[in-house]
Amino acid sequence: MGYVVNGVELEVDADGYLLAPDYSEEVVRVIAQAEGIELGDDHWKVVQYLRDQYKEHGQTPNFRNMLKDIAAMMPGCDSKALYDLFPLGPAKQGARVAGLTKPFGKAGY
Repeated sequence: MGYVVNGVELEVDADGYLLAPDYSEEVVRVIAQAEGIELGDDHWKVVQYLRDQYKEHGQTPNFRNMLKDIAAMMPGCDSKALYDLFPLGPAKQGARVAGLTKPFGKAGY
């Protein structure tokens, strides 16, 4: 079962990732609520970063590259801070909340 956004059900895979990316803010709100995440400014910064990476490269970065880029963007942000934002995994849960398709993971890089 997918997420319902503005009366439209969006299709997801077995892991809850959208089958096609959706860049609306409402999608982020709906998925974050389903994930039990209360969105703050830092969540939105990470979501925008992941969306920009996806648009530019056709995929999201692995956690190591994500951490390096986010730390440069948000001084003082470390691995723990990212896991505080997305406890089930910043790269994976972050991509899901951002309304993106499933990341490739280690085997896809």
